[in-house]
Amino acid sequence: MSFRHGADLFSCARVLHNCRMNETVAFPNRYRRAFLTACAGAALAPAVSLAADDVTTMGFGFSLYGMRSLPPAEAAHACAEIGYDCVELPVMEGWPADAMAWPVGDQDRFRGALQESGLRLSALMENLPLAVEDVRHDSNLKRLAAAGKIAKRISPAGPRIVETVLGGRPDQWESNKDHMAARLRDWAKAAEDGDFVLAIKAHVGGALHTPEDAVWLAAQAESGHVNCAYDYSHFQLRGFELASSIRRLVPHSVFIHIKDAQGNASRVQFLLPGEGEIDYAKYLRLAADAGYRGDVVVEVSGQIHGKPGYDPIAAARRCYANVAPAFDKAGIRRG
Repeated sequence: MSFRHGADLFSCARVLHNCRMNETVAFPNRYRRAFLTACAGAALAPAVSLAADDVTTMGFGFSLYGMRSLPPAEAAHACAEIGYDCVELPVMEGWPADAMAWPVGDQDRFRGALQESGLRLSALMENLPLAVEDVRHDSNLKRLAAAGKIAKRISPAGPRIVETVLGGRPDQWESNKDHMAARLRDWAKAAEDGDFVLAIKAHVGGALHTPEDAVWLAAQAESGHVNCAYDYSHFQLRGFELASSIRRLVPHSVFIHIKDAQGNASRVQFLLPGEGEIDYAKYLRLAADAGYRGDVVVEVSGQIHGKPGYDPIAAARRCYANVAPAFDKAGIRRG
């Protein structure tokens, strides 16, 4: 995380609220110098550059959601060879790294693969419905606790993020949103206890499906351990404009997924990033201008990786070739 010209004490306080400095998950060591520099600059000379190096830095990653057929350690090595900076690890039920069933030895092998390859863990991916009955809710809390333990074991220095969509249908939002908010407060307690940040993600076909409602729902948790994940493809299918959705949601987001889409909310077709109409240099610049300094991670939709003959490494290479040049074009340093 770096801070640009014009940072002020209010923005510092907002970051500190969301990322408390005594919690490595929310405010990793590599971010602290930038934060302190920004605060000092805001107090003494807010109109002056706050650091000698004022270049925006973001990480570029690949979600292993698109590499289900490979052991996680092997997938990590493949991503590093391609050139990615980080990876997201799916820990959903039935996946190779299922949070409730992944052997500790395999966790350590994956951590070793990250260390050997120079990658970092960007986030864990879950898929938990929020508005559920008590039995399923208890199960979800156990899965979140297990995910937090895995994140801490693999990435002890942080950041530790668990991102998830929330299930349901768009027509259920109004009737379920208060119930979802109450459930989310329980999830927030699990995140606090597990020392990780929960990033909730809107989905074109989910109960939570708009930027505005994502901001509202995250705020209901009343916790610095709950923020949002941003994925424009889901908003694109609902006709939201890129810039306005970024301005509304990215300041509240700790994680970004990228992929392309075509069609609409009733006719959803996801594509690999770079194979649609999204201008990723513009996307990255807008995100940077909105204050984002986290990771930008490719997500290959199940519509694609579930097809016969899908090649996960070839897909990861194609996504990298499509998007990596956009970082330079946008003036974003990789890191």
